[in-house]
Amino acid sequence: MNKNVVAIIPARGGSKGVPKKNIKAINGKPLIAYSIEHALSTKTVNRVIVSTDCDEIAQVSLEYGAEVIKRPEDISGDFASSEDALIHSINELEHEGWTASHVVFLQCTSPIRKSTDIAQTLELVLSEQFDSALTVVENHRFLWRTDANNTATPVNYDPHNRKMRQEINEYQENGSIYVMKTEDLINTKCRLNGRVGIHVMDEATGYEIDTPVDFKIIEQLMSEK
Repeated sequence: MNKNVVAIIPARGGSKGVPKKNIKAINGKPLIAYSIEHALSTKTVNRVIVSTDCDEIAQVSLEYGAEVIKRPEDISGDFASSEDALIHSINELEHEGWTASHVVFLQCTSPIRKSTDIAQTLELVLSEQFDSALTVVENHRFLWRTDANNTATPVNYDPHNRKMRQEINEYQENGSIYVMKTEDLINTKCRLNGRVGIHVMDEATGYEIDTPVDFKIIEQLMSEK
């Protein structure tokens, strides 16, 4: 089977936290430009698509080398899922006669990546070792949850046998990269299926941009790198 890999970057125009967040400048470039460039520089990615409902985002995306698929209004609202955008883009490519075997879903709100991160995450699935994959950061924090009565219980350790912080070996999604087989995505409408692999990224990639403060934090992290 031919392996046709499409990287899809969903980028809605509406953003309540930061207006025009996806094209707001960060360290001299529109935010979305980083994800486009990361995808374009990954040799195992065949096409790079931005799915958007916004003409301005579309124009910026084209300038940085991506293809653009305009997203219909009914899957562009606050409650539309990323999977809706992915499946819509896949179907549009099918209509033009191009079938994607695998999808790389990139969130442009995670602009910090090494040059090898996409390729290494993708290889987990292309090698058929896993059916889907995601990127994570290590988590060494002590986690608690509360019940309906607001009573707290520990999630990942025993307070009577408290571990050293470095002994807690768990992982947290960083939202940067997801890889899936197109067939699984279409069948389940979920980005992660079957045997799921992880690619561990640097701690700094645990930050995603949702607020103006996040922009300042990530801008500082990017300038340090």
